Amino acid sequence: MCQTDMLDPDKIKINLKTKRIGKKILVYNSTSSTNDIAAEYAKDKNNDGLVIFAEEQTAGKGRGGNKWFSRHSESILCSITLINSTLKAELLSLTCAVATAEAIGRPVNSEARIKWPNDILLAGKKVAGILLESKPSNTSNIYIIGIGINCHQEKESFPSELQSTATSIDIETRATCDRIILAKRLLTSIDSWLELAEKNPGNVTNRWNELSVQLGHRITLLYNGRKFNGNCIGIDPERGLILQLDTGGVRMFDATHSSIVKN
Repeated sequence: MCQTDMLDPDKIKINLKTKRIGKKILVYNSTSSTNDIAAEYAKDKNNDGLVIFAEEQTAGKGRGGNKWFSRHSESILCSITLINSTLKAELLSLTCAVATAEAIGRPVNSEARIKWPNDILLAGKKVAGILLESKPSNTSNIYIIGIGINCHQEKESFPSELQSTATSIDIETRATCDRIILAKRLLTSIDSWLELAEKNPGNVTNRWNELSVQLGHRITLLYNGRKFNGNCIGIDPERGLILQLDTGGVRMFDATHSSIVKN
């Protein structure tokens, strides 16, 4: 395992030219969940854009309560606080997916791709995931963006049931990535895409369409316990995935209540 890229807030901040994200950065050696810590800090409006990193999470979670598997210093595990966000949850989710995919970039022959709603793929396998949580507030619109990126894992690092569907940047590049550099790219990308989304949501949806593995393909989607089959024809920044249903008609499905069952 690489020990030369231990996460350090001072190193991450060097030449970090972001406007909003990463002005404050904290790194924990081990914690239960970076999202939970970020939620506590988000109670103070001055912590907008704060980023919490952890070398290890003992209770890391993904979408639907799924456990996030990562040993110490193998991944980028972070949470970002957004306070008084002007973006609605659906557009924010799309924006974070695009930003994360672009931060990972092209470490192999093809670029990182997006599997709706919150998975990032390399070579068809999951390399990253995003968990967006909204927090109740009487005075502001608060979101916590949790991001996990597999960096130094080997195939045997994953549970046997995930070895055929999960991957890491090191596996795909056959080299050792630098997590400090990746952390800088991630925060810069998130910062840039949030600004673009506020100015013109079309920028986000256009790029999402370019990176989507579902667009133009027939999928099976589970929505509130019901299955729907159809062809994915696009994304709506406020209402979610757009399907041309096998039964006729077009319907939109928000990310909160739906998930892809089969591509």
